Amino acid sequence: MSKTDKASPPDPTQNQILAALPAKDLERLLPDLKLVDMPLGWTMSESGDHVNFLHFPVSGIVSLIYVLEDGSSSEIALVGNEGMVGISIFMGGESMPSSTEVQSAGRAYRLSRQIMKWEFALGGQLQHLALLYTQALICQTSQTAVCNQHHTLDQQLCRWLLMSVDRLHEDKLEITQEMIANLLGVRRESITQAAGRLQKEGLISYMRGRIKIENRAKLEARACECYEAVKLEYQRLLP
Repeated sequence: MSKTDKASPPDPTQNQILAALPAKDLERLLPDLKLVDMPLGWTMSESGDHVNFLHFPVSGIVSLIYVLEDGSSSEIALVGNEGMVGISIFMGGESMPSSTEVQSAGRAYRLSRQIMKWEFALGGQLQHLALLYTQALICQTSQTAVCNQHHTLDQQLCRWLLMSVDRLHEDKLEITQEMIANLLGVRRESITQAAGRLQKEGLISYMRGRIKIENRAKLEARACECYEAVKLEYQRLLP
């Protein structure tokens, strides 16, 4: 991290939930928000962990991953600066059956469990936004389950790429084919073949762990309806 980055921390309102708070509510939270780095591959919490902090990403992507007893895994949702990580804190379950892992490095503002519970009990705008976001997240996990069952791998890959670059706010991302395979719960060879087909059609370019969207319109047309369904639900529910 450069000296400039340390001298100029990102504005908390780069997170859309924090940005949507009334000024007085955000001012009350600011002393309790702590900026933390989210390095690539960081496991923020394991399945069943007692979650102590709520994280509001301002950059990067966090994956919610479900791991089976045999070690196989699949991503059930992803979170960027549109949301928050750690909803079990205010939903009453204390823990989640999924683990959370940083898929793309970034930074987040952290809020303690105690402060979030106190804020939630106030019944103000943060509570309202947190519940709306949770509904949107449920939509994403439900649509992902349907997508994995009924749509082709090419369609799933298109959906996943679009959702990822939307949260990074750029047309490229750094990720290996093996990581994508683990997130989608398929063999690496299958991802290699699917990515090769998309590259041949001019939708993406792929080289040395870097993927660039070359034709977004065609990529959206190639994706299944799941991408648009989740996107519209987020737009409907969240400011």
